Amino acid sequence: MSFTVDTALVQAYKANITLLSQQRGSRLRPYVRREMQNAKYEFYDRLDSTAATEVTTRHADTPLISSPHDRRRVGMRDFDWADLIDRKDKVRMLADPTSAYTQNAVFALGRSMDQVIIDAAFGTAFTGETGATSVTWATEGNEVAVDYVEVGGATNSNLTIAKLRKAKDYFGVNESQADGEPLIAAVAQSQITSLLRNVEVTNSDYNTVKALVAGEVDTFMGFKFVRTQLLTVTSSIRECIFFAQNGLLLAENTDVLVDVGPRRDKRNATQVYVCGTFGAARMEGKKVVRVKCDETK
Repeated sequence: MSFTVDTALVQAYKANITLLSQQRGSRLRPYVRREMQNAKYEFYDRLDSTAATEVTTRHADTPLISSPHDRRRVGMRDFDWADLIDRKDKVRMLADPTSAYTQNAVFALGRSMDQVIIDAAFGTAFTGETGATSVTWATEGNEVAVDYVEVGGATNSNLTIAKLRKAKDYFGVNESQADGEPLIAAVAQSQITSLLRNVEVTNSDYNTVKALVAGEVDTFMGFKFVRTQLLTVTSSIRECIFFAQNGLLLAENTDVLVDVGPRRDKRNATQVYVCGTFGAARMEGKKVVRVKCDETK
């Protein structure tokens, strides 16, 4: 039950409830592969490349090429949120808080959805016929080290143009960007700001980076930048996720359920209840790059 709802009681000049600063819902959901999933676990098939056989003799046997086939398992996770609003509070407020409470709850579910995607990006994936075989990030992942530089001695840095080039290089070398498949850069504010500090005023990239920092554009060097402060940070080292859209999969059970109604067991207080079921998986290591950034730089 909300014991702080009295803080929202308004004076005559105040007519609504202000939602405090927060990430308002999911930011990564529109940029990953999305599937509807009804089972607790479901498998998504993958087919690897093959090579053709050169014909060197006449009337030889037809070669049979065994196509490498495997599958990734995605497990669903349940999330919910609820709070109570006493009737007396609703009467005393100039604005009914129900809509604001509901919006606040949906924002919280959206952030949970992003966290599930972030956890899956560098977490353990599960493959095999029954999904019992684990695939760690170290086994299949590509990484741009925190001290990566193109020339000279290595030194820790935040996000730099050199790191962007290296990340882009991985997608080209691995042939991991299908025609027209978007490339996404999930970064925090520190990385966007760092780009401007690391670009010389005379550099042709300067104006584009300046517009990126100002929020006027969201694309640079072929990456669509999506800002989220939810990315993992350990000892000032932020783990940014650069990925091709089909490299990460989000499975959803249904749309987020929102229910607002009376709780008979709580003296008919109005309950705002929101729930959602979703899961995520890294579908292919070659389509995901971890870029480590030192936020003290």
